Amino acid sequence: MSDLILFWHRRDLRIADNTGLAAAQQQSPKVVGVFCLDPEILERDDVAPARVTYMLGCLQALQERYTQAGSQLLILHGNPVVAIPDLAVALKAQAVFWNWDVEPYSQKRDRDMIEALKSKSIQFLNQNWDQILHTPEEIRSGSGSPYTVYTPFWKNWISKKKANPVATLQDAEGLTEDEQKIAEQTGVIKLPTPKDLGFIWDGELIISPGEAAAKERLQAFTNSAITEYQEQRNFPAVDGTSQLSAALKFGVIGIRTVWQATIEALENSNSEEVTASIRTWQQELAWREFYQHAMYHFPELADGAYRDTFKNFPWENNEKYFQAWCEGKTGYPIVDAAMRQLNEIGWMHNRCRMIVASFLTKDLQINPQWGEKYFMQKLIDGDLSANNGGWQWSASSGMDPKPLRIFNPASQAQKFDPEGEYIRQWVSELRSMDTQHLVTGKIPPLERHAVGYPEPIVDHKIKQQQFKQLYQQQKGVSS
Repeated sequence: MSDLILFWHRRDLRIADNTGLAAAQQQSPKVVGVFCLDPEILERDDVAPARVTYMLGCLQALQERYTQAGSQLLILHGNPVVAIPDLAVALKAQAVFWNWDVEPYSQKRDRDMIEALKSKSIQFLNQNWDQILHTPEEIRSGSGSPYTVYTPFWKNWISKKKANPVATLQDAEGLTEDEQKIAEQTGVIKLPTPKDLGFIWDGELIISPGEAAAKERLQAFTNSAITEYQEQRNFPAVDGTSQLSAALKFGVIGIRTVWQATIEALENSNSEEVTASIRTWQQELAWREFYQHAMYHFPELADGAYRDTFKNFPWENNEKYFQAWCEGKTGYPIVDAAMRQLNEIGWMHNRCRMIVASFLTKDLQINPQWGEKYFMQKLIDGDLSANNGGWQWSASSGMDPKPLRIFNPASQAQKFDPEGEYIRQWVSELRSMDTQHLVTGKIPPLERHAVGYPEPIVDHKIKQQQFKQLYQQQKGVSS
């Protein structure tokens, strides 16, 4: 038995502010990273090429970081529950460390990994929580139950002291040449390209991969845009958000590092408006954590509605309408702009995510799981907890004290894209249109025809009334 510890990376692709990695180095100076490309995840039908491309770029950057620290990051491809214990045995590792996760599949995989390591008499440590500031068991109501409403969750969550960033892996010891050869004989491979894994992404990434790029983005945001975040965050034509969601999804930056940056920004605040903006962004971080806690406590959320009213809702599920929504050809300019942004760059502004989700569920009356899956097939930041939480909120099927919320596409466009800048950017055939026509969606038929832009596939006013009636009927059935 050597003093080697293998650290299994999953959604913590960095060496700074990594709780499990720091714990590993406290036990031994010889820490080697391992990442396993899991076919169970990669072969799902909801994996976005942009997301895989970003992840592989982050892994390449992580390998470089390990080299700088004096060690290595090993890449495996296969069932991690088999591949990692086999590697640990071959290298005579004393232990395998990793960070805990909230998602149902990850939790099952962790339990299976524990049993596999036990069967081979290999130590393990997996009780480090790294992706959240407070554990799911730490934030509970006065009665001890998990929160199902955000506001009381936020009040409890913000009242608790947040941990500081942990030490960065440095001066580590890696594998010897002989151990490296053994690792290669045990399945360690070179980092593949997206094409090697069957994914093609020709577009640019909204954020460069890797730890350094995420830190730069965080610094740029907290030095500037965060001061006007409260006012600017809802305008999709404005670069007013952090765009750190992909980095947080893959843990390319530590959540404690992010929180510390907000505290420093608060300390440097020079007005109530700036302080309010920073606090608003902190609340968004808490929303992210609320959804992760919800997924941990209620794993059934991944398979359907939280509210009984929507568990057997009579969705129309018109496939022709769904295809028009996916392609950004609904005849509603703000909806189409958002969907085309998603298709082109693998990312969509959060205000627009709410608009298109409301439109799919309330106007087209299509099961939100269809939209939730399509988002995962496209989003660079696709995250089960956040995506599911957002869709359940928009569909009125989730944890929300005001469940029946219907967005009017025209009202949303007039309020949040008043000059039609966002619509013009993404719906090229409408760029020369009158602004009032764009934001109201009331484009003269002849002009629509001239540029080949479709008529609205449904009437919002009619569908809104119809949905309300269906909701009341279903509410009576489920009560």
